[in-house]
Amino acid sequence: MHRMALLVAILLAPLSAAAAEPPHRPVVVELFTSQGCSSCPPADAFLAELARDRTDVLPLGFHITYWNRLGWHDPFSLDAATARHRHYAALFGMGGVYTPQMVVDGKRDVVGSDRAAALSAIRAAAARVSTGPTLHLAREAGSITLDAGAGQGRATLWLIGYDREHSTAIGRGENSGHTLLEANIVRDIVDAGAWTGAPLHVSLPLPRGERVAAILQAEDGSVIGAATVVDQPTG
Repeated sequence: MHRMALLVAILLAPLSAAAAEPPHRPVVVELFTSQGCSSCPPADAFLAELARDRTDVLPLGFHITYWNRLGWHDPFSLDAATARHRHYAALFGMGGVYTPQMVVDGKRDVVGSDRAAALSAIRAAAARVSTGPTLHLAREAGSITLDAGAGQGRATLWLIGYDREHSTAIGRGENSGHTLLEANIVRDIVDAGAWTGAPLHVSLPLPRGERVAAILQAEDGSVIGAATVVDQPTG
């Protein structure tokens, strides 16, 4: 009996260890796009595919504002999305911004419609994902609670509200006459506070959007934590 118990314990040990390991966070994929950009629909479709098929990826569509002056005002465009886009351009030492730009885990950018390059960047980012600070979101009545665990370094905790999907008939501009189906459209971007390595607990009003994500992002742009809560009430 003792030998049998020992054998069972040996066989179960790897399963117990695997269960004890924290789940890997998703790779964060940010697409900077606009409904006024004729080059963007293929990238939007690719982002929607990621949202539909990949549970290991957090795809987010950030609609920028600077295309609005060219004939079509994107109803999902945000000044905060444009600011985030320009911040990446500065981090990457680029001369300017462009659409559709896809930023993978805050460290690498590719043309959003270049599926091969994007999938390669996602695979590379997934291989680099290591156990970082835990990040947990919980919904309460009218608010969201965020908890970031202990770790090393400094980072900003971003709270992102987004909608699952929208279909928009485009009446003017480069995509005039087309109906665009877009997924994981960012509706709100909130700076939820600075993380300095100590556990951080924050409670904030629910952001605008059906769903909520949180991103813990280091000063060099690197994503070190990400988590989601789905099916938020719209506001």
